[in-house]
Amino acid sequence: MKIVHIITRLILGGAQENTLITCKELSARGHDVTLITGPALGPEGQLFEQTKNQKFKTIVIDSLRRQINPVYDIPAYRQLKKLLAEINPDIVHTHSAKAGILGRLAAAKFKIKNSKLKIIHSVHGLSFHKYQNCILNKLYIAAERAAAKKTDAFICVANAMTEKSLAAGIGKPDQYTTAYSAIEEEQFLNSIAAEQRNDFRKKYDIPENAVVLVTIARLFHLKGHEYIIASAKELAGRFENCIWLFVGDGILKDKLQKQIAQMGLADRFRFTGLLPVEQMPLVIKSSDILVHCSLREGLARVLPQAMLCGKPAISFDIDGAKEVVNPDTGRLIEPENIAQLTDVCAELIANENLRIQLGLAGAEFVKEKFSPKTMVDTIEKVYNRINNAGEDAA
Repeated sequence: MKIVHIITRLILGGAQENTLITCKELSARGHDVTLITGPALGPEGQLFEQTKNQKFKTIVIDSLRRQINPVYDIPAYRQLKKLLAEINPDIVHTHSAKAGILGRLAAAKFKIKNSKLKIIHSVHGLSFHKYQNCILNKLYIAAERAAAKKTDAFICVANAMTEKSLAAGIGKPDQYTTAYSAIEEEQFLNSIAAEQRNDFRKKYDIPENAVVLVTIARLFHLKGHEYIIASAKELAGRFENCIWLFVGDGILKDKLQKQIAQMGLADRFRFTGLLPVEQMPLVIKSSDILVHCSLREGLARVLPQAMLCGKPAISFDIDGAKEVVNPDTGRLIEPENIAQLTDVCAELIANENLRIQLGLAGAEFVKEKFSPKTMVDTIEKVYNRINNAGEDAA
């Protein structure tokens, strides 16, 4: 098949890593794949290095931007229509909110000329959520409902995304399929040398005997760093040997560091800034507990990544988190509940045997579910199903 994937930007992020793995695997299976993306603007880093020397083609549309702005959106829409006419694909597969709307509108326009074209949208995380302005929330839902009418199938990274989409009146149940977001597992399953772990800890001035609570997320709104800092106030007094490690960068860095300093905890926190994706296995394996307090997330890839590394995960009970985090693999807690967060962190800091037990169970639980082969097998089946349905209808 000739397949076009469209995503807003190739920053360091779960949706972007998912899309790259999909493009790599589909092109390795003999499909003709083109990835269309916008520029990787912002402090979150970029993944363009991963597009080099690949079998799929990558095209950058400079006007494809994350923010809603007609000055960029109209030219981006026109460029997408032009490229689709040139490529003449069998499948257009969109990702993320902005590319999802513009890409599906452009594909639907092109479908008038090519009735065999099929349009798929991947839901990595919903564009609407309860923390938004009410008017903006309704606007996003209305836009998603309109785009759904031009969509042949939806692929969600978690069952929770299907449930929330249908509850908002987006699409029909038979359009949805869950394909858990793939992780290139080998690097997470492989062990690291004690020397590598020690070198990593020395680099960030982390004592050898410290229990490290790592958070891997953009330093951005709704990522929940403030709840972790609040819990650290009590935990630091109870446990002299714990260190909090924040991996990532973003607009809230200065604010978070100021908050930590005001609480007298500057010596207990480490900020690494942006690190390459390839270093994430080392980061997690050099830590002891993953703490993820995002308030909105389809299914955070870092949760199964931690489990593959044999580390327990603590997460707010939001969206797809419950599909991987359970009493056997980590701890789920009520969103924004600092008391619960403090209690479960204390439980795991104090009990090394429990950490090991949860980590081993987690690795077994997620191993097959998050493999690239499993994800792309599912995606390919969706492509074939909707193509065959179109042929049957014809």
